Amino acid sequence: MNKEIFTKLVNIFNENGYRLYMIGGTTRDYLLGLDVFDFDFVTDATPEEIKTFLPNADFTFAKFGSVRVKVNGVKVDVTTLRVEEDYEDFRHPGKIRFVKTIEEDYVRRDFTINAIYIDEDFKVIDPSHGLEDLNNKLIRFIGDPEKRIKEDPLRILRANRFANKLGFKIEENSQKAMEKLNYLLDKLNPDKIKEEERKSKSH
Repeated sequence: MNKEIFTKLVNIFNENGYRLYMIGGTTRDYLLGLDVFDFDFVTDATPEEIKTFLPNADFTFAKFGSVRVKVNGVKVDVTTLRVEEDYEDFRHPGKIRFVKTIEEDYVRRDFTINAIYIDEDFKVIDPSHGLEDLNNKLIRFIGDPEKRIKEDPLRILRANRFANKLGFKIEENSQKAMEKLNYLLDKLNPDKIKEEERKSKSH
């Protein structure tokens, strides 16, 4: 992984009084020693606050807390720490609230191995014990697996994709929930399913 991209952006955020963390597949693949192609970071700065020191960033999805920044010619996604509530259509939260702490942010994420944060000192912050699952090669939903799937049934396909890509097993309770709620995939936009299937074939 190109640490310089993270370090350069961390310094900009720190200089302006904010924190930046590595998260999701970026952290997961970095810790597994894999090549990192997608850069996902989270911050305690809101898009409005980011605009004060990175005015040339892409704020198209700012209302969702997501800002795209170019660092060394590479596009990086920076998302504000947030809480998601009231999932209305099996995909999108009806309400998003920006927060300041990792403890509030991590519970909205899908799998424990995707909820490992790395700070500016490359220290691991692991509120859902994802590092243990990473070492044991397990895909496990955060919290109640049925609740996570009902929020977004596409997570069933994502679990299978990560298991195949990484050679991991799906944790027992997570597997049972996926089988029980597999019918929810019929409620999704077929294009979303095709997109997920394309991602599976690309790995």
